[in-house]
Amino acid sequence: MRSTRRSFPSSSRQSVLAALVGVVLAATACCAAAQLNQSYYASTCPNVETLVRGAVTQKLQETFNAAPGTLRLFFHDCFVRGCDASVLLSGPDDEHSAGPDTTLSPDALDLITRAKAAVDGDPQCTNKVSCADILALAARDVVSQAGGPYYQVELGRLDGKVGTRAVVKHSLPGAGFDLDQLNKLFAANGLTQTDMIALSGGHTIGVSHCDKFVRRLYTFKGGAAAQRGPPMNLYFLRQMRQTCPLNYSASAFAMLDAVTPRKFDNGYYLTLQQMKGLLASDQVLFADRRSRATVNYFAANQTAFFDAFVAAMAKLGRIGVKTGADGEIRRVCTKAN
Repeated sequence: MRSTRRSFPSSSRQSVLAALVGVVLAATACCAAAQLNQSYYASTCPNVETLVRGAVTQKLQETFNAAPGTLRLFFHDCFVRGCDASVLLSGPDDEHSAGPDTTLSPDALDLITRAKAAVDGDPQCTNKVSCADILALAARDVVSQAGGPYYQVELGRLDGKVGTRAVVKHSLPGAGFDLDQLNKLFAANGLTQTDMIALSGGHTIGVSHCDKFVRRLYTFKGGAAAQRGPPMNLYFLRQMRQTCPLNYSASAFAMLDAVTPRKFDNGYYLTLQQMKGLLASDQVLFADRRSRATVNYFAANQTAFFDAFVAAMAKLGRIGVKTGADGEIRRVCTKAN
């Protein structure tokens, strides 16, 4: 009797295989995130939050620069290799020697070093808390101490063992990204457009160097005017040209939120409404009709922004969590064991 079994076309087999791989990856991510919980160190290092918070407080008393720097450090870490502190690894082939990570704040890196020393200085906690979790706690604490929301942090991440500088450039949003590019990158990390807009609100504190937005200020030869992105408030444009002349210094910078640059609030969204967004990737959130309503909502309701930010930070903190042999608890945050 002739067999009636039919073969799938190769394209169908590939689709099925891709679907199966997707299911496996989703299950892996789910299991990794499942190991996270707010009381992970309750028995092994019950004072971990107090110890990290103390280090944050001390550093911020010395310089506010550590606040936006630490928040950026956490975001860069999670987006590049997952939240595994690989961004802290220091070496010629590691992440923070490449692309956007070359401008990570020395003050933020010092804050994490101090927090790690404070945690390991408690005999009950020595070598029991990952650098990834210390970074997650420190990011929460700088936000809170800058006037933003205080929220519970899920813990239980392991530290990654490698840093891959080659993937940094393609893993992080660019200063000139449009809404589609932003949404695509954030969606690849399991984040929605609302999450993206809320996390962008982290720019309510911090600065950007001239090289990231100078093309918004001038019409360059060769048809590069298109790179200027969304329109800019004319008075603000003139101000920024004074800050960043054509022969600007490499160290020149401007505040991302010129109104309340040292306070974590919803002022960032107000600047977008006034067409004073420094980066094209910021201003596009108001310029594009698809995202404008959310910007307006957060500008009018700081509580709504804070709630959305906390929810987005929780999702951000679950990206690429390492488990088992894939991770470790580093003795020194800048080096694998």
